[in-house]
Amino acid sequence: MIFKFGELFCGPGGLAWAAKNASINFNNEQFSIQHSWATDYDRDTCETYRANICPKMPKTVICEDIRKLEYSKLEKISNVDGIAFGFPCNDFSVVGEQKGIDGVYGPLYTYGVKAVSRFKPMWFLAENVGGLRNANDGSAFAKILQSLFDEGYSVYPHLYKFEKYGVPQARHRIIIVGIRKDLNVGFNIPSSNGYAVKTCREAIENPPIDKNANNQEYTKQSKTVIERLKYIKPGENAFTADIPEHLQLNVKGAKISQIYKRLDPNKPAYTVTGSGGGGTHVYHWKENRALTNRERARLQTFPDSFTFCGSKESVRKQIGMAVPPQGVQVIFQAILKCFADIKYECEEPNMTPFLQPEHLTLYNEAPFQKQMRLCETLQEYQVCGG
Repeated sequence: MIFKFGELFCGPGGLAWAAKNASINFNNEQFSIQHSWATDYDRDTCETYRANICPKMPKTVICEDIRKLEYSKLEKISNVDGIAFGFPCNDFSVVGEQKGIDGVYGPLYTYGVKAVSRFKPMWFLAENVGGLRNANDGSAFAKILQSLFDEGYSVYPHLYKFEKYGVPQARHRIIIVGIRKDLNVGFNIPSSNGYAVKTCREAIENPPIDKNANNQEYTKQSKTVIERLKYIKPGENAFTADIPEHLQLNVKGAKISQIYKRLDPNKPAYTVTGSGGGGTHVYHWKENRALTNRERARLQTFPDSFTFCGSKESVRKQIGMAVPPQGVQVIFQAILKCFADIKYECEEPNMTPFLQPEHLTLYNEAPFQKQMRLCETLQEYQVCGG
């Protein structure tokens, strides 16, 4: 079975790369996910997606503001069986002001709900930062889950810590999987057992990056930055290191822990971000410099063959905003296994699902059935979800 796949807020293609590489074979039948269409507002991002995901079908990527996009444009390209949307995280991230659903970007999740309502896919996958669950004192997250449930889907949220799935970066993301209620298919959280912890040193140095690799330009560091980095040890930042006064940052108020923070080569990297000015570019554990975009892409598990389009700063943003393909590929494979009726090792969900009545019987013998509850109202979720 081949699932036709559509994406909103597609970014450079982290989710799409994971989806297209999640193919499995079972009883002589292939279960795979095939690109149909995608949309994003950023021109460089769309060019990156076209170049790496669908180079022979460039017109299937629509570069347009989602708030102005007519979904009929997508329908003319193809109907879809699966939809993914990593709706903008700016208003939910712990790094920002956390305006949540009341911010400029917070309400954009509704366009994902609108797509689910219009296309009625067999399944969907939505992604956002861990801060989503606490936005607006938790009410924003509950409202998003309720909206998706109301479209006729059982909804399975989980906070995935991707470093536990072999990603060389501490990146924590809420992934919401939805299964249409008329399908006799349930979903379980794929287990993180069996994945070795991968350090940032392993990711960057093994194998060595070719000096002529794409997106391997070095950042020109000022003399002051170079001198400051000389005093910062692996794992330290500009505020925890013992730095001479003339090289210290003149910062009042909150001191962000990732400013001029060096990587610890014996651990997964800290979270790679796509925004922020000087001091936020992720710094090498030994050399007095920021990482190149190719090194950052490796921490995000993009293969070296994946070429990002645009200026160096545009590429930095694209990489930082992306989903690590190798991490989310595990989730796409779990979805395919569910539809193929293949049993797989799973783990206890850390968030309470919204279950449609039609799906309750699927969990009579589920390993974590005590966690599975029918949630029909927003108020009930706030009680049973905790």
